[in-house]
Amino acid sequence: MTALHSQESLNAYYTENLLAWYRRGNRSLPWRMNRDPYRIWISEIMLQQTRVETVIPYFNRFMDKFPTVEALANAPEEEVLKAWEGLGYYSRARNLQAAARELVQDYDGVMPNDPEAVRGLKGIGPYTAGAILSIAYERPEPAVDGNVMRVLSRFFLLEDDIAKPSARVKIEKLARSLIPEGGAGDFNQGLMELGATVCTPKSPHCLTCPVMERCGARLEGRVDELPVKSKAKPPRPEARVAALAFDDAGRVLIRRRPESGLLAGLWELPHALLPAGSKEGAPTASLPVPAGAPGYPAADAAALAAELAAADGLRLVPEAWLTDAEHTFSHLRWDMRVFRSRLAPGAGAALPPGYAWMAAGEEALYPFPNLFVKLLQAFGPSAFVR
Repeated sequence: MTALHSQESLNAYYTENLLAWYRRGNRSLPWRMNRDPYRIWISEIMLQQTRVETVIPYFNRFMDKFPTVEALANAPEEEVLKAWEGLGYYSRARNLQAAARELVQDYDGVMPNDPEAVRGLKGIGPYTAGAILSIAYERPEPAVDGNVMRVLSRFFLLEDDIAKPSARVKIEKLARSLIPEGGAGDFNQGLMELGATVCTPKSPHCLTCPVMERCGARLEGRVDELPVKSKAKPPRPEARVAALAFDDAGRVLIRRRPESGLLAGLWELPHALLPAGSKEGAPTASLPVPAGAPGYPAADAAALAAELAAADGLRLVPEAWLTDAEHTFSHLRWDMRVFRSRLAPGAGAALPPGYAWMAAGEEALYPFPNLFVKLLQAFGPSAFVR
């Protein structure tokens, strides 16, 4: 048998067995109830870097609130961000709405059945375009993400570093060659399903794999070695100090982030970056620690007050070290020290631009990053009766 025929045989084996396995039974997921491209698109954007179990309730609420492209396009941005609150990577939500407006303006609210047009929409890359086009329209487009690269690297014994763009191009070409005529959607979903439930990153369930008999990595005992992936740089740590400040009515002080950059336009507790290496150590007493008590990080509290005064003209008095928290982004990690605070005497009633008082029950009006959602749930105006 020639090498060409051997490769064709291997490809046919893979496609036939994967497709039959997927069609025998797969997970019941809300975005699989039909082939509506809008539902597929929303689910694929939500699933980026987010677990299926986390996405399901968000997807259902999002579809209830924005059931059509037009509803999403016409909604106030803050409503969209609030519906996304807790999922992270908020640029995804903004891009969704921007693309929805493009669809309404240029395509009468209908996702086009054209690869170039779909890839031209805001926030839609090759993977998402492939998923939409194959599942909704049976277009033979590959949908290659990290799961698919792992699955194909193992079966076909590929040693390319999947962190490099050249490896993605190679695997996309391979995936395209495997797509069966008339079965693009089920095949791509089968690849996704296999990576999510069987060919997992650690401890894969090889004995239940529909293509295990000819899997190169299993036959050579290299399942744990593949795929090859160079390590990304660890997130850069940033020490920050934040104020949980209340007024006499029990409202908490919040501010809005700038319209561009990290977490653009979301609301947050006022906070400031500490110089590298200046953050004081771990608590020597149980929290909260009142100002002046042993273990109180007075230098951090002073830095918080000074930085907010210099940056925003906000005059605050930290009263107690309340808690420490952290949040990791893809490229950096915030190590946040939180102080219960109040406005300084004589600070005046007018707040700096971008600031607001939020009362108990008003949390639904303001979209927050997940770190501040957790802090407000634990210590905000609705967490206790003052």
